[in-house]
Amino acid sequence: MKTILSAALVIGLCGFAGAQGDKADPVGTWKCEYEIGGQKRTSTLTIKKDGDKLAGTMSWPDQKETKLKDVKLKDGDLSFSAVRVLMDKKIPVEYKLPINGDKLKGKGASEFGGKKQEFDIDGKREKKDK
Repeated sequence: MKTILSAALVIGLCGFAGAQGDKADPVGTWKCEYEIGGQKRTSTLTIKKDGDKLAGTMSWPDQKETKLKDVKLKDGDLSFSAVRVLMDKKIPVEYKLPINGDKLKGKGASEFGGKKQEFDIDGKREKKDK
């Protein structure tokens, strides 16, 4: 009997953990921080629901909003790409950001000057006004 109860408990907990991953909510405005070349940088990520799909924008202190491409949420991971413009050069950046409540922590990757570059990115969802 203990074996059956233990197995049921494990299956139940695994099911709960899986359900939590599926419930990650990326919608909102996120303040993100990252470091490239020893310099701390910031960006603002905004994710919205567009029908049954996700859409959004990203902006930086020196660049206005740019639309995100291929916005997807799978197993709690938010992924998308954005084009960063620096010194009149367009740099596509791919993002993969696992969401945990009101925080995200993941990686961005781009190719600049023929070199692939990855960087860590941390974000925090802004609180909604009541």
